[in-house]
Amino acid sequence: MNSGSRPPRCCRRSLLVRKVVGPAPCDERAVFTAVVYALTSGCAWRHLPPTFGTSPATAHRRFTVWTEAGLWRQLHRAMLDELGARGEVDWTSAIVDAASVRAKRGDR
Repeated sequence: MNSGSRPPRCCRRSLLVRKVVGPAPCDERAVFTAVVYALTSGCAWRHLPPTFGTSPATAHRRFTVWTEAGLWRQLHRAMLDELGARGEVDWTSAIVDAASVRAKRGDR
């Protein structure tokens, strides 16, 4: 019978693993700010200033996770939708950047 002070023996290992596995808690806003700074300034991840309150490794890891999850496309779409709803976007013209659109070979 369990005294209430400790979990049953069969659960102890699972609880221990759950405590160890997973990202360390951090300020998501600080990480987001550090990532945006690195992307917009051209700063190398390893040179992120400590004033952001997050390590360069954490910032880069979260950037990778967010990129794989499609966060940047979702954020871009949400911003366009918001600005479009307010009439602050001119939808009559667009710019295509070769860095984000693949150039096909052969057809010229």
